[in-house]
Amino acid sequence: MFFTLARLQFLKSVRSTSFAKSLLTNILLVVLGLVLLSYVVGLGLLLKLILEKVAAGQDHIALLNSFLIYFFLGEFLYRYFIQKLPVVELESLLHLPIGKSRIIRMLLTRSFVSPLNIIAILLVLPFSMQVVAEKYGASGALMWVSTIALASWTLHWFMLWFKQRFEDSLIGLFVIFLVLVAGAGSSYMGWFNLGELVQPVFDYALVSPIPVLGMAILMVVSYLLCFRFYVSNAYMEDLSEEEDVRFVNQSIGFFSRFGLAGELANLEWKLIIRHKKSRTFLMMTGFFLLYGLIFYNNPAYTTEDGFSFIFIFVGVFITGIFMIQYGQLFLSWNSSNFDFYLNRRGGIEALVRGKYLLFLGVSAICFLASVPYVYFGWHFLLIHLATFLFNVGILVHVIIYLALWKPKPMDLNKGAMFNYEGVGIAQFLIVIPMMLGPYLIYVPFSLLFNDYVGLLALSVTGILGILGFKRLSQINIDRVLSNRYEISSSFRQEL
Repeated sequence: MFFTLARLQFLKSVRSTSFAKSLLTNILLVVLGLVLLSYVVGLGLLLKLILEKVAAGQDHIALLNSFLIYFFLGEFLYRYFIQKLPVVELESLLHLPIGKSRIIRMLLTRSFVSPLNIIAILLVLPFSMQVVAEKYGASGALMWVSTIALASWTLHWFMLWFKQRFEDSLIGLFVIFLVLVAGAGSSYMGWFNLGELVQPVFDYALVSPIPVLGMAILMVVSYLLCFRFYVSNAYMEDLSEEEDVRFVNQSIGFFSRFGLAGELANLEWKLIIRHKKSRTFLMMTGFFLLYGLIFYNNPAYTTEDGFSFIFIFVGVFITGIFMIQYGQLFLSWNSSNFDFYLNRRGGIEALVRGKYLLFLGVSAICFLASVPYVYFGWHFLLIHLATFLFNVGILVHVIIYLALWKPKPMDLNKGAMFNYEGVGIAQFLIVIPMMLGPYLIYVPFSLLFNDYVGLLALSVTGILGILGFKRLSQINIDRVLSNRYEISSSFRQEL
């Protein structure tokens, strides 16, 4: 039965009308995956040499065991964003005269066939053969590698349950934030060393099979947790409510003051909350608000006569990340209902202006959320204010202008990771004005006078853009109107 269901899913994919269109993309993704896995293998082969360089004279096995917990914390994070859920085909299978348990078992088993599940083995296997086997023998190396592999596979089953249960809730975001704090934050702030707390488990795995057995039991428990949850929730009505998110129908009251454009901005906000890909971008915006912690307190970026030029880019990134990510696919978000706006009087103008309002509103929230960075110095607040003004006054128009170059359709219900629907050459060109635009204004004044005059020039440029907002936004509105039929035709193409 398992092979029959697997064969049906394979035939469904091959016979799909979009198979040929996505074949090249899938081939490129496979090549990219193989390249990344080759990097993992290379890192595993060089791990012994790296440890000899950076930790000469230390016990490399004990040192690696103390850092394994950080590898698993990182694995938890990248599995959260990359690992796909196996329930996409449930709706097409539940009507068959087959027990739900068999269907779920097939989907879970198929999900286990993933490159993510061999990363841990590829990373530590060369080191175990080079170092661990020499000191503890082949049995010790085998038990050590098995413990690490079982821990990684436990995360696989746990993540399938966790994402399905908490992906769209504040609990999920809280857990991810807690993982970040417990991982990097605890050691950086000197609270406690999480690696030393878990190190004895992997040390004991070198000489005893007990950790292997314990991890195997933990993996089975995580599988059963995942299996029972999927079986108990595999109903059509549950699938139809899968995208039901709290506050999904909540509007931003401020937008209602701007007429039809404000109503469409509120509608756009509701669509962001309802759809998976846009929710991912919104969630990433919250994570990137922590971007400044990498730079602002780093001695490598501090100078005696002012502040580092890189802080300008960080400020642009923090205060404008949503505008940059979401705005690069400006009209692609509305590819499925673009004709609705096309057939309404003033619909296109209101749609574009509503998106402007949304970008400005979320950027303002990002700026306010970044105010606590003043803890590192008042000049960081000035940097964020200057870059925020530049973002909403100038950069937003440039991003939208480039995003309107041959926009492509996309499916909103698909995830954001490794999903290139709607992405074209214009999305890559957007990086250029984001990187260079602020510096074209800031650097001349900073070199001629000082850093604060450079910030003032950046702020004045942004304010002038805000004052001329109506005329600048009209350029992009006219561009959409002049190409509206060509855009509509491209959106009607089947994904």
